[in-house]
Amino acid sequence: MRYPKALQTLLQNLQKFPGVGKKTAERYGFDLLSWDPKDIEQFAHNLILLNQKIESCKTCGALIDKTESHQCKFCDKEKRDSTNLCILSSQKDLFAVEGTHMYLGMYHILNGLLSPQDNFSPKDLDLAGLKKRIEDLEVKEIILALDSTLEGDATSLFLKKELETLNVRISRLALGMPIGSSLDFIDEGTLSKALSERTLF
Repeated sequence: MRYPKALQTLLQNLQKFPGVGKKTAERYGFDLLSWDPKDIEQFAHNLILLNQKIESCKTCGALIDKTESHQCKFCDKEKRDSTNLCILSSQKDLFAVEGTHMYLGMYHILNGLLSPQDNFSPKDLDLAGLKKRIEDLEVKEIILALDSTLEGDATSLFLKKELETLNVRISRLALGMPIGSSLDFIDEGTLSKALSERTLF
């Protein structure tokens, strides 16, 4: 027996979340049906606000609040060290690094890692824009803070080869991170240690 059309549509939307399959989507969907109508409306309103109030910084790629005059606090040269540039694969990873309270430099978010399976190739890295930013900021150290996975390693090696001609120090997080791990799953203590003990790459 098929579910009502509105419920089917909801389940299809829920399955777009990472790790949410048919059974999990059904569990979430039926739970939502039991919510108070006011809570449903508030939830829907908050989803709409995500698109209305948040955008990506056109310079570094970080998430910024549109209500704060489109200013990115992570690109503020008066409060951040522009000689250090931390390269990350996702916007979420930035908040993991910030949570360590050990890094005060600039960021550059790739929005992906080299992966044929995900159709993410070198052209998606915008190397020209990255190199220009490194030169404009007069960067002295580039920190490759990418996942300790096959894709992360491949991306780090590619970037090292492309950027080593710029005459800047290139380092990578210490190998205290578990192999195959993503930054957003690493606790702050381990990530702090990986940052402080980063090595030349």
